[in-house]
Amino acid sequence: MTRDEKLEAGLAKARTLIRQSARQGNFTLAHEDPDYVPQGDIYRNAQVFHRSYLLMERLFKIFIYKEGESPIFHNGPCKSIYSMEGVFLSIMETDTKFQTWDPREAHVFFLPLSVVMIIELLFDPIIRDKAVLERIIVDYVHLISHKYPYWNRSLGADHFMLSCHDWGPRATWYVPQLYFTSIRVLCNANTSEHFNPKKDASLPEINLVTGEIANLTAAGGSPPSNRIILAFFAGAMHGRIRPALFHHWKDKDKDVQVYERLPDGLSYHEMMKKSKYCICPSGHEVASPRIAEAIYAECVPVLISQHYVLPFSDVLNWESFTVRVSVDEIPNLKKILLEIPEDMYVRMQKRVKQVQRHFVVNDPPKRYDVFHMIIHSIWLRRLNFQINM
Repeated sequence: MTRDEKLEAGLAKARTLIRQSARQGNFTLAHEDPDYVPQGDIYRNAQVFHRSYLLMERLFKIFIYKEGESPIFHNGPCKSIYSMEGVFLSIMETDTKFQTWDPREAHVFFLPLSVVMIIELLFDPIIRDKAVLERIIVDYVHLISHKYPYWNRSLGADHFMLSCHDWGPRATWYVPQLYFTSIRVLCNANTSEHFNPKKDASLPEINLVTGEIANLTAAGGSPPSNRIILAFFAGAMHGRIRPALFHHWKDKDKDVQVYERLPDGLSYHEMMKKSKYCICPSGHEVASPRIAEAIYAECVPVLISQHYVLPFSDVLNWESFTVRVSVDEIPNLKKILLEIPEDMYVRMQKRVKQVQRHFVVNDPPKRYDVFHMIIHSIWLRRLNFQINM
């Protein structure tokens, strides 16, 4: 058996073990975990997730192409709403847990480019010629596909790129195999723009305003009995959904507090921490950093979006700890929230606290945190196909 055949055989065995765990209800009890045993309604199937996660930790290997120079490659922003590009690139380059230096041992291959850095450093804001994306990405794929055999062997299916920029999907247009075949890990996980959940993975948008991880991810908030605001939102009016939210609720109700700009003396994060529900509408793009911010503040997210594939949704049961409201239901938002029984709200809020660990950014990373959940999403996509040798 060749090395490639052994890799595929190992993945086939992992698929079998994961399927078996779906039929073994006592798996999590039989496999103790020193850090955390997934249990409860926040998961689609806690046993399946746990088995898959442990197999990922034991087996999964990623090769990072060394070609490309910083700051366009191997680098990215570690603050702003695009921070997950830089955070992931930084951790991936420095943390060796999943990394292999031998491409023959790799299950997937990482293209370490940053769309944010391409736009910031090479895009002319006056001419606005997006061809710069085409030149960089086409040239890079051409380089690695001619230097290594791995891209052509799988037609790019076992390769992945990651981007939190709005133009992340656009950046992949110029290489059809990257667009249609490769794994794209994107904040802009919009199915109306050909995001394919079977092969693409949704990346949470996390706004590290100052670049300091501890400043944002310090979790906590008031207990349910002390949350005096029914629902809260503050943010700019853009996109297709927010104008309707402002039309119906801005300056209209003391229980549903909607602001385009917070009044002096009010703290955005403190308002979230004393609200029962935090409204998370899409803006220009489907993703919103408010979802993670609500989870950090232990505030039940109210999701208002269209065509959005939520992060880690093949593992997490978002219905158990969030409220979904359609655009047409925005006028009835207060009525919808008031009709949720108090005991149901308390259960949802408790689940929000439980799911926090999967959205926290750590450097160095910790098991089950957002970095590991992203890696697990990539692992699941790699399990979705087999390379024919």
